[in-house]
Amino acid sequence: MQRSGSGWFETLLNSHPNISSNGEIFNRMDRRENISPILGTLDKLYNLDWLTSAAKNECTAAFGLKWMLNQGILDNHDDIVSYLNKKGVSVLFLFRRNTLRRLISVLANDYDRDAKQLNGTHKSHVHSKEEAEILAKFKPELDTSTLITNIRNIEKSIRDCLDHFSTTRHMTLYYEDIIGNNNVQQFLRVPVRKLTSRQVKIHTRPLPDLVENWEQVNSKLNGTEFARFLDGSDYVK
Repeated sequence: MQRSGSGWFETLLNSHPNISSNGEIFNRMDRRENISPILGTLDKLYNLDWLTSAAKNECTAAFGLKWMLNQGILDNHDDIVSYLNKKGVSVLFLFRRNTLRRLISVLANDYDRDAKQLNGTHKSHVHSKEEAEILAKFKPELDTSTLITNIRNIEKSIRDCLDHFSTTRHMTLYYEDIIGNNNVQQFLRVPVRKLTSRQVKIHTRPLPDLVENWEQVNSKLNGTEFARFLDGSDYVK
């Protein structure tokens, strides 16, 4: 799911000498117009005919891709599950526990697509604290009239996804728990190594400092099932 740390997580995986994750290969519409090009693209990938910068000179023990939920995977889930199981593909689901922080990140990223705050360039991920501080200055205003509905829809899509792919060999991860988690490497059956990334976290401040209309947001969620998001818990380095 977008803005759940997938870019950062993929750089961590690709820092392992035996893992190659080849990015969002289904961000191109022609590769996901229907199930036929989807399976053809997967065949090319898993036949090891896919060459990207993630390719390694070392022995590659785990080879795959990053697949966002809005890139055809849910629309064709039955055929895709059958393919993945036939090929023996393992699936890592990455979500974010704090949906409110994810929404803030989505709005801030959407704003920068137009504003291009870094020397006229849009960047979804940054590699310096200076760049992160510039992007973090923007404080989005959340629409409180649709906030609870949006959170419910996001959580439903997560449940639906896990239900659709329940028969695959899979592991569910949360952005907040990635640091120091060696279970991923064990799941992928690779030697445990220290994973690194050059990416720098953008939104590090407490939630009240990240939202323009924080008082309204706080009032809207307080006393609801989503009040748990207000403590702003995030991963700890």
